[in-house]
Amino acid sequence: MMVTFVSQCEKKALNRTRRVLDSFANRIGDNTWQTVITNEGLNAVKKLLRKTASKSTAVSCFWIRSRSRSELVWVVGNRGKFNSEGVVPVNRTEKEVPMDISSDKPIKGCAYANTKLQRLEQHLFAVGFVARQLYLRFYPEKTKQANAVFIAGCLHDIGKIDPSFQDWVIKDKSKSYIPEDGQHIDGLKKFSFEKHPRHNEISVLLYKLLDNVSLKALGQCKKIVRHAIYWHHAKPFRPKGGFETLDDIYKKINSVSKGDAWSLVVLKSVEILNKVCDIDKTYAGSSESFLSGCYIKEPDIDVVDYLESNLPKYKTYESKEQLSDYSGDVSVNATNNEIRACLITADRWVSSMSAHELASAVKHKTLTDFIKEKLESNQIITESNLVSHIAECIKSFPDSEQTQKQENVAKQLAENIKDVGVLAGAAGCGKTKIALEWAQLRNAQQIIWICPRVQICQGLFIELRNSDQPYLPNTTVELYTGEFKCTNTYENITPEKDYFTGDMVITTIDQMLSSVISHTKADRLLNYLSAHVVFDEFHEYINMPGFNLLFAELIESKKEIKNGGDALLVSATPHYSYLDNILKLDKNYDVVEMPAFNKSRYQFDFLTYDENQYDNNNPLYKPQKTTTFVISNTATTAQKSFIKNQQDENAILLHSKYKKSDKQQLFNSVFETFKRDGDGRFDILRSGPIVQASLNISCEYMISEITHAENCLQRLGRLDRFGLNNTGVNKYTIVVPDTLHQGKGAGALARFLSRNNALSSTKAWYEFLRDSTDDGTKVLTLVDVYHIYKLFYENTSAIKLIESDLLAAMKKSAGLISAKIAEPQTIVKPKKDNKQRAKISKNSLRGDSRFVQMAVCDVSVPNNPVIRDEYAYQIPSSETDSVDNLTDSLDHLRNTGLLDYVAQKHGRMEEAHPVSKIPANKMPIRKTLLESYAKDAEYPIYLSYAPIDLDQKLGENIAHNEAIYYAVCDKQPVGAISIKQLNNQED
Repeated sequence: MMVTFVSQCEKKALNRTRRVLDSFANRIGDNTWQTVITNEGLNAVKKLLRKTASKSTAVSCFWIRSRSRSELVWVVGNRGKFNSEGVVPVNRTEKEVPMDISSDKPIKGCAYANTKLQRLEQHLFAVGFVARQLYLRFYPEKTKQANAVFIAGCLHDIGKIDPSFQDWVIKDKSKSYIPEDGQHIDGLKKFSFEKHPRHNEISVLLYKLLDNVSLKALGQCKKIVRHAIYWHHAKPFRPKGGFETLDDIYKKINSVSKGDAWSLVVLKSVEILNKVCDIDKTYAGSSESFLSGCYIKEPDIDVVDYLESNLPKYKTYESKEQLSDYSGDVSVNATNNEIRACLITADRWVSSMSAHELASAVKHKTLTDFIKEKLESNQIITESNLVSHIAECIKSFPDSEQTQKQENVAKQLAENIKDVGVLAGAAGCGKTKIALEWAQLRNAQQIIWICPRVQICQGLFIELRNSDQPYLPNTTVELYTGEFKCTNTYENITPEKDYFTGDMVITTIDQMLSSVISHTKADRLLNYLSAHVVFDEFHEYINMPGFNLLFAELIESKKEIKNGGDALLVSATPHYSYLDNILKLDKNYDVVEMPAFNKSRYQFDFLTYDENQYDNNNPLYKPQKTTTFVISNTATTAQKSFIKNQQDENAILLHSKYKKSDKQQLFNSVFETFKRDGDGRFDILRSGPIVQASLNISCEYMISEITHAENCLQRLGRLDRFGLNNTGVNKYTIVVPDTLHQGKGAGALARFLSRNNALSSTKAWYEFLRDSTDDGTKVLTLVDVYHIYKLFYENTSAIKLIESDLLAAMKKSAGLISAKIAEPQTIVKPKKDNKQRAKISKNSLRGDSRFVQMAVCDVSVPNNPVIRDEYAYQIPSSETDSVDNLTDSLDHLRNTGLLDYVAQKHGRMEEAHPVSKIPANKMPIRKTLLESYAKDAEYPIYLSYAPIDLDQKLGENIAHNEAIYYAVCDKQPVGAISIKQLNNQED
């Protein structure tokens, strides 16, 4: 490729960067270089520049794509020397640029909401009005909450009466847009939010100062108002703290106001609210405003001495001893989600108007028309041909007994308009078709189909739109996950502006939960509330800390929506205890069962084994010949059994520890091999739990590690899924460690189940299943099997153990939500170019992960791994290209000692890494830097080094005893695995 380098370096950095660039490229100007170079060479230039980078360094690299087009590849050093496209500013001025000068001039004595010069009182009223109408659109009967969101809207920006904000807002004309996190004071040299409250913090303080126990209009909704006002913006990250209480905020604002906060802020806010009341009365043609009964017109300064200390918590969950007690917290948090989403959306919509448009809408009473336009443009009101497309799909099925039964079940679900419906459909009964028919009967204009894992999304995407005979060939089907954002085909990448606009959106629960745990995607909750939603395989969330409670919040928000919730939960194993205790659904009314049409016969086979053996005495490691699935509870077991038998089996391995490209290729191979009329290129699938649900694949024989009831029956759903074995009996072998068979809680599997809040319920299921099948001697149909499952949830002794695991999961969730995602936070810094690679989020429900890199290990010869002089993936030169990366849990890196090892070695291994500049006697700082930078794919933590790097850069030939490698063999990638496991050592 041909590239151009542009240097804007200063001081000593100028000569340092010139020496580097002169070594690789021809100088074609004082500060410009050009050359033809490979990707590897370009990465070398970037590393060398980073090695010598300082605050004075600023170098951009452009790829010359054609005569008329160049593309910014990367910037090293100070990005402020360039804009987002790499263009260098030619001049600067503090005067107003003619093109930026607003036609409206600020009027002395007026308060403004933003740099568009919207009048503050008009902005407050409009946001309150729009937010209330949005809320009433979904919850017309919840008038108390609607009034609360109106008051929150009228007060949300009252803190902008702050004199510092008013001084800033009339001077600054550089803002051409309203940021997602709203407008806050910036660009002032001596100003810092380390010392000054943000306007939402001042707003919640003012509401407290202007509230009184004598004001009864809002009743119990005052807490909701405080929460919405405070959290309509993300909380700024302040390392030094100092803003934990209302008293702190008052002291800060009083300090910057030189002791005059009461008159300059508090009394001025009353004047503004009085104006909002006047606007409200005029707009409504009424003599009274509801707002006027929600604040004191003549506040008493003595109230400052009695300020309530605590600011509103973002989520209110506490550990409880009864499962049913969690539903109250779920309801409170769900209401907060709804009101916050309506307020943030209304704020963004109103802020998008010019000052003239807002004044006109208020004067001429056209805010209702404005709301309608915005509902349509933001896909909250949608019109599509989805119903007719589903009707065409349904007609393509034969008029059989199965089709008629599916139609009856869909009608039963569609008639339930009081609550959320649950489809308890046996494996292979046509749950996808029933869900589509339910959506058709409910006149769905858009379906959001939410899955627990990306692999389930992929399977559904293929089935609905991307297969040889898709269900919905003419429908716009959008796949939206962290890895894939495409429409109709994987090649058709969805533009960012079109996210969540497909007739059908297939997404993961992680993406949907971002609407309730983040600020930037808070308005997406309204898309969720307006669409018809299918939660596929929802049982997978139940033992997942964090997910089980936040999922319950999403369901709670759907339950009270007008004309029914338009939500459907789908699973063959619906976990009746969770439905009853947490979601408060009636299994006799809300749950509709769809029996299996598969007439095949099944028999359970229980085998005990020593889990410390890795030879043919262990059923998971024994070679297999027929079309067999061997499903383990962990990826490591599947990997080790595959490596052992790779020369003797025609097998494929699938799990979650692959880089993205390998995972996609192997997933496609598994599906094409084992789908109905598949190509049969492989005989055996060795897998982790990744394949146990919602994949339309089938085998003739199955071996599964013992697990809880839901996983056990989900795996069973892949055994003779298409009912082709009409004469024989399908064997389902469940392998159980000796210790677990004896009722003990020791051993690797028991520890794994305990960590996942499933040990007690797994023991209960094992005993109940053995009793119900006469220790595996009974031959059963699928109808019999699912009847056993239902009886399991009616067994008193089993329920106690199930609920003990469920309670443990809920307690862990309450702690995780408080610790990990308690608050949406923002760091005040320049807006990142949205074309740059995404980084790992600070807060994640699935664990605190980091990007990792590792050397490649060839395991083609079992028990003789060979470490190659290469790494698992290469980082592309362009910062806009995605990285074919790997991630690992930060806890795992810490517990294995790998993080300590890398902190000691990596400064010598990669001199351009920031950790190289930290002295060896400051290891804690090195580790903190490694963890922080590894959120970026360009700075992964190395879990192993190639032998050539160990030798040449460290002078060593022995790797860390916990080193993790990316294993490959002659047949396929094996994925990330530790050297300890490759050598068959215990954990």
